[in-house]
Amino acid sequence: MALTLVGQHKPLASSAEQLKVLAEIEPCLPFEEQLRRSGLSPLHATGITVLQINVGKLCNQTCRHCHVDAGPDRTERMSRETAEHCIAALATTDIPTVDITGGAPELNPNFRWLVEQARALNRQVMDRCNLSVLLLPSQADLATFLAAHRVEIVASLPYYRAAQTDAQRGDGIFDKSIEALRLLNGLGYGRDGSGLRLNLVHNPVGAFLPPKQDAIEAQFRKELRTKHGVEFNRLYTITNMPISRFLEFLVESGNYVEYMERLANAYNPAAAAGVMCRSTLSIGWDGTLYDCDFNQMLELPVHSDAPSHIRDFDPVRLHHREITTRNHCYGCTAGAGSSCGGAVT
Repeated sequence: MALTLVGQHKPLASSAEQLKVLAEIEPCLPFEEQLRRSGLSPLHATGITVLQINVGKLCNQTCRHCHVDAGPDRTERMSRETAEHCIAALATTDIPTVDITGGAPELNPNFRWLVEQARALNRQVMDRCNLSVLLLPSQADLATFLAAHRVEIVASLPYYRAAQTDAQRGDGIFDKSIEALRLLNGLGYGRDGSGLRLNLVHNPVGAFLPPKQDAIEAQFRKELRTKHGVEFNRLYTITNMPISRFLEFLVESGNYVEYMERLANAYNPAAAAGVMCRSTLSIGWDGTLYDCDFNQMLELPVHSDAPSHIRDFDPVRLHHREITTRNHCYGCTAGAGSSCGGAVT
């Protein structure tokens, strides 16, 4: 099951190699069989309420758990033409939410244009922000821009203490994250009555399932408020997905089998019924369509019966498409479930 590290920020293994590793774990019942036993196979979309746009893999950080394998030397980025296809597709629908992600999505030169166009269509816009990007000299006005357009910020903060956060995200990132959170609070983000939503994302530092969302949220709120004067709206817990850099970590540390067993044994049919892919359409940086951002990184596009590229967007064929699944889907269906909006059940 060995994976080859191609370079510090380069893809760690091909999508085919990763899928082979995921399929070869002995004690793990194939996810499709688990769905069948739950009466959920084949899994179908229930509509599209979130249009998730991944604008590329360029990032100012290199995080150990990153399922995108993003970093400072990644060159994949969404072009203006593809961004225009995204907005044109959005305009033909009543999809209420646009979720912009990356990499650090703000580093794409089309990021602000996408925000402006989506807001002009009166859609809610979410920015998956790593916080430290707000402190870059080239992004000095970014926080003000986000507030002016009332963009909801979903910010990754693995833990409320520096040691754990820096171990996962890099030295000094925790302090930068706190500085950025204070900047956002100063603009009204996370404050009662402002309407500027600031949600944090917690994922475990290691091969563990996340704790109960409400309980860890209370801990985050107490620690960040009392020690750093930081406020936020909600905390989302997300399970580390066994793909890309985290898969590499699991294999190299000898934790892969145990982690996959833990996910499979915690399979929850209620979480499976509510997985985010049933109501989300994910758009890759090149315009290819996927059921979710995780499938995107494994190069598992939408089912062949549906359009494969945003330029061919057809809501009728996409709204109830069959969902493409593999064993990594156990990550979204274990325990209380995991999604880009936190726990499912």
